[in-house]
Amino acid sequence: MDAADLDYRARTQSGCIPPHLVSRLLELGHAEKVEFWASHGEWFCAREWAQLLGEQGRRAEALETLAPYLATGWWTATRTTAELLESWGRADEAIVLTRARMEAGHPLALEYCARLLARHGRSDEAFTLLQPYIDDWSLAAALVDVAEGAGRDEEAVALLADRIPDEHRCDTPWCCRGLDPDTAIGLLATIRERQGCIDEAIALLRTRDAISVNGRDQLADLLARHDRTGELRAYAVTEKLGYAAQRLAELLEERGDVEGAIAVYRQAGDSSVRQGNMTVQLAHLLARRGRGDKAIEVMRALADPPGGAEDWILHVLCTLYTDQGRPEDGLTCLDALKKRRGEEEWDLFWIRLPLMAACGRVDEAFERARAHREGGTSYAAPHIAELLAGAGRTEEAVAVLRPHAPANSHELAGYLIDLGHVEDAVTVLHQDKPRPPQPPTTAWSENPPFRRSVWRNPRAVRPVNLDRVTSGPALSGLLDGMTGIETGGPAGCRSAPPLLSGDGVNAQLGSNPVGGVGTAS
Repeated sequence: MDAADLDYRARTQSGCIPPHLVSRLLELGHAEKVEFWASHGEWFCAREWAQLLGEQGRRAEALETLAPYLATGWWTATRTTAELLESWGRADEAIVLTRARMEAGHPLALEYCARLLARHGRSDEAFTLLQPYIDDWSLAAALVDVAEGAGRDEEAVALLADRIPDEHRCDTPWCCRGLDPDTAIGLLATIRERQGCIDEAIALLRTRDAISVNGRDQLADLLARHDRTGELRAYAVTEKLGYAAQRLAELLEERGDVEGAIAVYRQAGDSSVRQGNMTVQLAHLLARRGRGDKAIEVMRALADPPGGAEDWILHVLCTLYTDQGRPEDGLTCLDALKKRRGEEEWDLFWIRLPLMAACGRVDEAFERARAHREGGTSYAAPHIAELLAGAGRTEEAVAVLRPHAPANSHELAGYLIDLGHVEDAVTVLHQDKPRPPQPPTTAWSENPPFRRSVWRNPRAVRPVNLDRVTSGPALSGLLDGMTGIETGGPAGCRSAPPLLSGDGVNAQLGSNPVGGVGTAS
């Protein structure tokens, strides 16, 4: 096995049996197939099979299943093995295993090892490991998480405060290298909140330029946790992305004030730059509370005006029509839109198919889909196949997908598994033989084509001292073949740029400081 190939196939879920199909094989009674492919290079089969063996008390066999993958030095296999060991109450072995990868130079191992130490009463040791890498945002977040158990909150506060300049706030995500001031402020607020200094945490967050991350607003969440409803309501009025309003509405619904939540969403829909999102949230709330017809009215008001009938909005609307037992009304809505717009592209046409199926018009839906000018494309095939499979016509679904197998291998393989054609399904999945792209070797440049510098870890090329990690029978032989050459990339590449995927370990293991090497523009 090759670590780079394993990593690329696992990340892209190409050229392999993906997790959801492994689950389907087990659900349909094909455990022997999963066991076979687990020992033949199929990582997701190996992971699931090892988990099952562990649950049955066959822990030695579980470790043997993962051993060939672990021997490549692939971090994902290391982490999975460590997770199993920890779940079995063998945390010390998990720590030894992950520490070996950390010392070999893997950028993700430091954070994982530190958190593992903290979970098992060694928070002070974890804090010490992470402290030199405060300029890496992911490692800084881990340091804040372990500081409480280590009793070193104030040390973390001092480290973060040093990285918050008095007169500067980033105006783009690319402004500052390493730990940007807004992130440092957010982490500092986290510490102050758990210390009970709620007012100070709120004041800190109000100084940030960027409060919302991944659809959540840290200030809004803090206000909700501490029952600062009045302040949250005032904040929701001024926060134009609508995340604070969404958190307020969630809080009111949790307390049973459904009408209040509805009012918040309506107000936010009128003022937020995310009007469509707020309206969809309101529709979902109404549907949850048994007001499906009202939810449809809300969505129609969004979809009917010119420019409002975007495909994702229509999909929500037509799903509501189906859930409310009104598929014919949904089709009438789409017909009116088609009449107004003329041509109906596939992005909108496919939304008809489940509505027609709900009306018992599967044959008509199939004929119209095939006659559509885009009906023979690879992106149309999965929708048509789903229509047929939903009507119990799985063989026909397979026939529709076969000409487009490379683009729809997961869908085709899933239907083949449903029909019991497991070997055929695996063949389809293996037809795609991706190879990971080669890392660039040219120097960093500000001029096109942009390149990033190659960072090499001078310590990582030394072999791992396997005597340290194979003591005792539990892990004996488990790390045979591990080379210790993996220096930075998640797949064992010999070079990797810093500050990617939480790569804060470079400062410890190499001569370059964190943030001291150019990254891709």
